[in-house]
Amino acid sequence: MLELRVCIGSACHLKGSYNVVQAFQQLIEENALHEKIDFKSAFCMKQCGNPGVRVSVNGEIHHVMADTARDFFTAKVMPLA
Repeated sequence: MLELRVCIGSACHLKGSYNVVQAFQQLIEENALHEKIDFKSAFCMKQCGNPGVRVSVNGEIHHVMADTARDFFTAKVMPLA
């Protein structure tokens, strides 16, 4: 099962983590991936100085902008699910 985490700490919240979470939830629903993805929020991933929202895919940290969350999910998450 793929482990997907989105930081919802203060810095990421200000950078749009709510929008990233919403986009990921919608894509998981649309693609019926509930059984393949363990999706949770997480608090600070200790990379607050970097741009975008921190997203962990199987422990690998990525920086995702709220407006590119759908593209990121399609390119990086779906092939692993």
